[in-house]
Amino acid sequence: MLRLTFTEADLRKITFAPEPNAVFETALSVRLLSSARGGGRWRPGARRPPRGDLPARSGVIKELVSADGFVPDFLLQPDCHDFAAAVERIGQIPADRIAAEVGLLSARDPSRGLRELAAGSDAGRRALTTDLRAYFASSLAPMWPAVRAAAAADRSVRLETMLRGGLDAMLATLSVTWPWDPPVLHIPSAHTYDVRLCGRGLLLIPSYFAPSPVLTYRPDDSTVLVYPICRGEESSGSADALGPLLGRTRAAVLAALRVPATTTALAERVGISLPSASQHATVLRNAGLIRTSRIGGAVLHTLTPSGESLLRGDPAAR
Repeated sequence: MLRLTFTEADLRKITFAPEPNAVFETALSVRLLSSARGGGRWRPGARRPPRGDLPARSGVIKELVSADGFVPDFLLQPDCHDFAAAVERIGQIPADRIAAEVGLLSARDPSRGLRELAAGSDAGRRALTTDLRAYFASSLAPMWPAVRAAAAADRSVRLETMLRGGLDAMLATLSVTWPWDPPVLHIPSAHTYDVRLCGRGLLLIPSYFAPSPVLTYRPDDSTVLVYPICRGEESSGSADALGPLLGRTRAAVLAALRVPATTTALAERVGISLPSASQHATVLRNAGLIRTSRIGGAVLHTLTPSGESLLRGDPAAR
């Protein structure tokens, strides 16, 4: 469990990146395609990658990312939003820093490129920047407008939530599995860390390809939290499929809560009366499919993991 502890100063310094970090998304997409969890497929609705073997297309990038979640910090340049500029900056990172982070990898039979990176050679850094540019151009550039649009939609959701319920509501709904117990945000993780933000704030970066959060601590700047974007792009077919089980209106209410909502907003989305929205929310809450939190003067409904699983059609949820 990661425990992020906020001070009042930190809450005043929560910022959102204007868009996903292109270089980091490049690395995360390679990890997704190469991991068993990712199944070698893009997210639903995304343009399929070009033909060609992943190792051949991704070069040394594939060796820098791993299915267990480790991604070298130097691949995240949070203050550099332009892909070309970020790659150029990576090429200028001191060789000893890159070598130290590459040394944390447990690669078997490393390629020449990875060995050169681990040795801190200029040739290794040139190979990495070449692979980043080539992979982005072949695999991400065609779909980058869709990635940016999904992140923009996520940002709108976060801002709407903050306007309706304040910072507490926004933090409480970053993910259904991340409890916000002021002043601590609890993030499930295979490792346990207590991270005190110490008044430097938190930079939130939405990610299209991250299946789980990535935290980067910067001792002299804000901590960076890369989080999966709100999954609002699924087909409405799931609500139709759940109609016979829950009833059409109740299934529509559940589907509408892929994006957290107040009772009023929920009624508006589904096109039902406020009392009806409240009644359906109560039934879904009693069934363990949603949770309802009172934050300030607002009542906010969010999906539980069981509700998310049911909408995805997971057999275990039925």
